Amino acid sequence: MITIKEVSELAQVSQATVSRALNGHSTVKEINKIKVFEAIEKLGYKPNAFAQALASSRSNSIGMLVGTLEGPFYGPLMHNAENAVRKRNMHLIVTSGQESKEKETDSIRFLQSKQVDGLIIHSDMLSDDELIKIAKNTPATVILNRYVPELANQCICIDNELGGYLATKHLLESGHSKVACITGQLSKIDSRDRLQGYRNALTEYGIQYDASLIAEGRFDHDGNHEKVRRLLDRDNGITAIFCQNDNIALAAYDVCSERELIIGKDISIVGFDNDTYSQHIRPRLTTVNFPVLEMGVEAANCVLSLVHKEEYLVNNKLAPELIDRDSVKKLN
Repeated sequence: MITIKEVSELAQVSQATVSRALNGHSTVKEINKIKVFEAIEKLGYKPNAFAQALASSRSNSIGMLVGTLEGPFYGPLMHNAENAVRKRNMHLIVTSGQESKEKETDSIRFLQSKQVDGLIIHSDMLSDDELIKIAKNTPATVILNRYVPELANQCICIDNELGGYLATKHLLESGHSKVACITGQLSKIDSRDRLQGYRNALTEYGIQYDASLIAEGRFDHDGNHEKVRRLLDRDNGITAIFCQNDNIALAAYDVCSERELIIGKDISIVGFDNDTYSQHIRPRLTTVNFPVLEMGVEAANCVLSLVHKEEYLVNNKLAPELIDRDSVKKLN
């Protein structure tokens, strides 16, 4: 069995330098890193993860809490976070809260029991005080899609309010005055912020907010078709719908097809997220891009900088962008 001593002798560096290189320390000179990893490759050395953890007082793992393990949002978020973590020779351990405060709390306890070096948390149910307490126990904690003032430099958000405004403004600029909105679960801050952006755009255009044009849907696929049907039955004067994510927009496409309404002609639809399929359905969906890939990378880089006590200028607020395609009819 190859030992760390043999690696150090071949690389002509100290055993401590080999250990620091394996643990991703920024203090190791680049030339020494190259020597170490060339020696490892030549010898076929396999570091003992348990021994590494004991030596460094680290588990070389990052814990991540997400809402669910499925869907076009969380998949890319986890994938890009893991890629960035693996580049530092660490592993990502992921668990989900499944829209339950009890399960979110249990998930955090599980991750902390594994002595993860840091946490990436996307929580809808935990309070600010609870997140602050978690960060005290695990200082290298990054919060996604939430802003907690006491953890300001550890929060990474998208400006959901701006995103809701951009989507609604696009419809209003296109000449639509009766714009409905199907939200995600209003228990989620994303939904409430996007709804506030919708209201901001109406106010800017001098249009009174009408609660009858609002329906609460879900960010997943559950029950959205019926919400679209009820909304259209409620008021036949609706010419446009802002769907607070692309899953909801898919349900709207289905219901419009049922009713022989041509999207982009009889009714206009704007989504949110810019999921992969949004450019492949017909007509191609106008939507708001959620920079989920950037969020995953930013979260990983931020938590790793906290773990390794490195300076890192975190991008706290990622900007949404309207992607104009074919699902909106210009009335003016």
